[in-house]
Parts: sequence; C-alpha cells; structure tokens
Amino acid sequence: MHALSIDKADFAKRLRDDIEQNRMVLPTLPEVALRVRDAVESDKSTAQDIAKMVGQDAALSARLLQVANSPLYRGRVEIDNLQMAVTRLGVRMVRSLVISLAMKQIFQATSDALDQQFRRVWEDSIQVAAISRVLASGLSHLENEQAMLVGLVHNIGALPILTRIDEMLGFDASHRLIEILVDELSPEIGTHILQAWNFPEAMVAVPVGCLDLQRNPGPQADYADVVLVARLQNLAGSHHPDATADWNKIPAFAKVGLEPEVIMVDVEGPAEEIAVVRSMLEG
Repeated sequence: MHALSIDKADFAKRLRDDIEQNRMVLPTLPEVALRVRDAVESDKSTAQDIAKMVGQDAALSARLLQVANSPLYRGRVEIDNLQMAVTRLGVRMVRSLVISLAMKQIFQATSDALDQQFRRVWEDSIQVAAISRVLASGLSHLENEQAMLVGLVHNIGALPILTRIDEMLGFDASHRLIEILVDELSPEIGTHILQAWNFPEAMVAVPVGCLDLQRNPGPQADYADVVLVARLQNLAGSHHPDATADWNKIPAFAKVGLEPEVIMVDVEGPAEEIAVVRSMLEG
C-alpha cells in the first residue's frame, strides 16, 4: 500500500474503534513495574520490600545500583546492595526508574521501517522528562520524580499509532503523514493507556493537558502545566507551530515560575541537571 493511499480520517476512525472494542493491543507494563508502582502508591512498603521486588529482575537491579552510584545521587560510600540503593534513591525515584526502564523496552520498533520514528519519540520523551524534573524542583507542592515520570509518558499514545502505521505502510509511510497522525491521535490514545495502567488522574490528564497552551485550571501549577512548559522548551528553535507561539501568553509559564524568554538548555545550572537526568534515564 502506498503512503498516499491511506485516508487519515478512516485510519483515525478505525484506530478509535479498535480501542473501544478492545481489538487493539495497548502497551503494558511488566509485572515487576506494576508491583513496584502499586507498592510505592500504597505507602506501606519498606525499602526492604521494594528491594525484594526489584531483585527479581537482574537488569533492573543492576540499573538501580548504577543510578544510586551516579553523580546525581552519589554519596561518600559506594552502594553495592539493593536495599541501600532503594534507601538512597527513595521509593518514588525507584518507581520512576522501574517504569522508565520498562518504557525503554516498550519503545522498540517492530521492524526497521519506523525505527527512526520510535527513537525520536523516545528521545523527545526523555528530554521532556528531564526538563520536567528540573522545573518541578522549584515547586514545593509537586514531586520531582512524579514530574519526571509524567514527562516520560506524556506521548505514550504515539506507540500504538506508530505500530499500526508500521503494519499498514512500513517503509512507504511518509514522515509528514506520521507526524499528522501522531499529533492528532496520540493525546486521546495516551489517555486510554494511562487509564488502563491505573495511573492517578493527575497523570492521566497530562497527554491532553500538555498540548492545551491556554489551559488554566487554577492558580497553582499542576503536572500538565510542568510538562506543557517542558515540551515547549524541547521544541524551542524547531519549526513546530507551538515553538513559534507567543509564550508570554501561556499561563503555565508564570505558574511554573519560568520567564518565557528563558531556554533552560542554555542556562548553565539547569542545563547540567537536565543532562544528568537524561543520562540516568537513557542508561
């Protein structure tokens, strides 16, 4: 099938119908990631409990030890056991890392045809996550690690779309067609996925909320505001329409406490922190 032969409206309708009728396989989190997530949310699990869960996955265990000894968290003593790693990182950071590692595995192209697009979405997600974490560090009512996590999953809806395009068109899919379909359908599908993963409502609202430049539900910044600003920061200098919008008229900037003319990757302190968080997520 040639790329030009696909009808965008028909594609969108079929995708929505498949989701409604449970005919579409949405990405799922591995069992260990779900267990850790639920344990952290319950607030009853100890560092020892979390360490036992993580210990069931060798790759995950190695990753947590690596991060616990990284520049972002390094202490005077090197950590060589999981319980100490969980204690140093904190259970919420462990939750975010477990899910980020699972996300990295989910963001794998099913064939070579769309590998570049999968990589681009993942790279953008990591950058938005890193910027979100730095932005949230100045907002005492929000959690850094939660902000990083919502930044990471803000465009999770792109995955089923890319997979379906890959199945239908493969190498014939044009870059512009992919862009249009992802922009149009990703927020809606991302909401479905986060609901299916039983994420909190504040996170479920992010895929749609972070694209609404004029959203202003209250005086305090929420996670969607943080990801909205982080996403625009990531788009700075690109040809995307949102990059050329008047950022002075976007309420989220004032609520997050960032001057609209500031590009964080150009500011020495934040730029270094963003790079460190990026490297932590990339592995």
